[in-house]
Amino acid sequence: MRVITLALPLVLLASAASAQAGFQSCVAGLRSEAAAKGILAATFDRAMAGVEPDMKVIEAMNNQPEFKTPIWDYLGTLVDEEKVAEGRAMMRQHAATLAAAEQRFGVDRHTIAAVWGVESDFGKARGKMPLVQALSTGACLAPRRNSFFKGELFATLQIIQRGDVRPERLFGSWAGAFGHTQFIPSTYLRLAVDGDGDGRRDLVDSVADALHSTANFMAKAGWVTGTGWGYEVRVPDGYSGPSGRNPKHPVSTWAARGIVKYDGSPLSGSGNAGLLMPAGRNGPAFLVFKNYDAAYSYNGADSYALAISLLSDRLRGKPGVQGDWPTDDLPLSREQRRELQRLLIARGYNVGEPDGAVGALTRSAIKEVEARLGMPQTGRPGEKVLRALKGGRV
Repeated sequence: MRVITLALPLVLLASAASAQAGFQSCVAGLRSEAAAKGILAATFDRAMAGVEPDMKVIEAMNNQPEFKTPIWDYLGTLVDEEKVAEGRAMMRQHAATLAAAEQRFGVDRHTIAAVWGVESDFGKARGKMPLVQALSTGACLAPRRNSFFKGELFATLQIIQRGDVRPERLFGSWAGAFGHTQFIPSTYLRLAVDGDGDGRRDLVDSVADALHSTANFMAKAGWVTGTGWGYEVRVPDGYSGPSGRNPKHPVSTWAARGIVKYDGSPLSGSGNAGLLMPAGRNGPAFLVFKNYDAAYSYNGADSYALAISLLSDRLRGKPGVQGDWPTDDLPLSREQRRELQRLLIARGYNVGEPDGAVGALTRSAIKEVEARLGMPQTGRPGEKVLRALKGGRV
């Protein structure tokens, strides 16, 4: 055992040294590739000076989390009362900017604000990884996604070279999403616009630039001015017809299948629509039109597009989801998640800061609580665990 214990650090050190050597060799090669993309040597050298690989990027890329978030949990934190209140306050604060973006691109202000809220919690959660470091790590140490990371790295260097965003302000996710509305660099080059009239496109320090750019994205994705994304519907018992965002059919086709609005009134809307049932036949259902597809294109997931759509409705003053999710353990809002974490901390569990963000530490603690309660060990933050903690059963 002693030999293994002593040898392990040497193996890790050798692996780290090998990665470092490979990284530096790769960076040297990237320099010539960058030049072919019109990136000046001086730009490349300044941006890459002292950059070392960040293995957290590779860990994040390779991590396959065992916990899959149910749609009701996903929406429970992104479209809760706290988010709605924050969104309305931010819409009041930036009313002129949102009105200008709406007028310029034809995308309604509530949808623009909803993207902002879901993507970065209105600018509070924009990512902490230096973009150049994260993207160069992926470009050099992630062979399967080498092309993606190289493209985004070169796009980042072009942003720096143009002077739109200060290099020291370019922080984001491990995959390169940055700014108030989390554009990846290649999307920035295609669709970012100047919203405040200063001649620059700064999605980090200019809310106007970020919101106008988001409106431009949605417009280019096919947003239809003056129409909605869709609405909640009732599907008849025993329904066995098609479902999903696609294929879409005329509203009359869905009406002929016995589908009505949630309040029982006839379906409305022009153009074709899809029938979305994100939790299956026993959960809420939605008729979704072309504007839903525009929201979908922002992140390529129904859960995301539905969060944007429902939050935009809540910001307009409309109700949230009316139907019941197929669960007997309802999701927690962010405030309830913070309460859950505080209760876990009081019982000696290490969950980090009680910030409402449920990560590996919180899930591990929840699993222990579930085991003591005789429940399946899922690590899911639901009402059952919260009630048990509040009731002193653990």
